[in-house]
Amino acid sequence: MTDKIAVDQTIIAESEWKSTMQSHENELAKLLDPYLKKRSMQQKDPVLDFLFEYYAFRPSHLKRWSPGIGVSLEISENTELPEVSELTVSDHLAFLDPKHFPKKRLKALRWTLELLKESAGKKPLFGCFGMHEWAMVYRAGEVRHDQIPFRLSEEEIAQFVESRPLLCTHFDAFRFFTDKAKPMNRNELSREKFQEMEQPGCLHTNMDLYKWAFKLYPWISSDVIREAFFNAVETRKVDMQASPYDAREFGLEPIKIETESGRAEYLERQMEIYENSKPVRERVIEEYEKVLNTVG
Repeated sequence: MTDKIAVDQTIIAESEWKSTMQSHENELAKLLDPYLKKRSMQQKDPVLDFLFEYYAFRPSHLKRWSPGIGVSLEISENTELPEVSELTVSDHLAFLDPKHFPKKRLKALRWTLELLKESAGKKPLFGCFGMHEWAMVYRAGEVRHDQIPFRLSEEEIAQFVESRPLLCTHFDAFRFFTDKAKPMNRNELSREKFQEMEQPGCLHTNMDLYKWAFKLYPWISSDVIREAFFNAVETRKVDMQASPYDAREFGLEPIKIETESGRAEYLERQMEIYENSKPVRERVIEEYEKVLNTVG
């Protein structure tokens, strides 16, 4: 049973939070346990490898459950607490004390919250057709992911890139474009214009919801982090399917954006990701606002 005891303060019974924590671990284990087994055998996974290497939040951290700020966990004398070092214990309650939130993180918290809210209010753009992965290998002279073969020749890739407009709006994707591809992008992108150019139709912007969520761990609910992670997994699958790589051995059938039917399929999937990401973005915004209102 859950009872409100003060503004932004909730007490959760021990049996309830333990059940929630176990459900969190079980849901993640379905995906992470087979992945970690494959990784121990040095087998590649272009979806999960990317999420854990690019975003640098380890599987062990993702599995750890935190109630987030404003929540107190009822505990008995010998209760085994969640693996969160920041928890404070007092009067048979475990909670994240707002006084211990690092004040140096407030500036980044406010910047990210503004980014998320601005992006949520913008009109989504769907015209890029996932060309960013192609621009990252355009006339590169070397293979970016040598463990995954291309499904087209390097010359065919180059010809397709040259036949289509590059409309990337996400700087963190654009910065991996080859030097020859960067001048071809119609949008002028930079770190300074990052916030201005972000828009919610972009696959990488929606994957980044996972990054913004875990960056606030453990002060943000792990339920939200998990939701953002699963959203990022599905988004990355589409990212790889639409790329020039042949990832069929990983169960990823190509979305052949070099064809009209492939572009139609990509557009449908991109719009689906946009719709699925909207409630995730809203929950991340709510969690950021909750932390800021509590500690800021």
